Amino acid sequence: MTPATIFIQIQARPGLIEGVLNEKPVLGDVLDLLTKAGVEIDENTFIFIDDNDQPHSHDHGHPIADLKHGSRIHVTRCKRVKTTIHFVEQAAEHEFSPGTRVRAVKEWAVHYFKMNPKDAAEHVLQICKSTTRPASDTPLHELIEGHGCSVCFDLVPEKRVEG
Repeated sequence: MTPATIFIQIQARPGLIEGVLNEKPVLGDVLDLLTKAGVEIDENTFIFIDDNDQPHSHDHGHPIADLKHGSRIHVTRCKRVKTTIHFVEQAAEHEFSPGTRVRAVKEWAVHYFKMNPKDAAEHVLQICKSTTRPASDTPLHELIEGHGCSVCFDLVPEKRVEG
């Protein structure tokens, strides 16, 4: 059996936890790994693999076919993250899975607002009412504050040129 190194990201807990699982793991293997890492799992906790749209069940014997070397396991209290994006005087809302990366949210917003590729390349997502611009590989659950399941972005120019 070939072991797979996986990375665990937990809502409201910064950083990654590295773990190793054997080939063809079941959910019980993942839950054991989480328990050893001090992560509490209950009926209000959802486990997502990479950017999958649906969480895994809590059935210990459930096989995890989509887990591979380098996968990220997202442990969160949110099944979906309500995401609001403001652009100029428009706003759009969409729900994403907690493991969705900021780059995918931007791609969705660019399509929604019908931006041309040149303009899109010059814009970034910034947390509303802040100057924080999360890295494009940041999963949404890392940006959730408190017990809510929502995040707000402004789609802004990366650099402002004053003339």
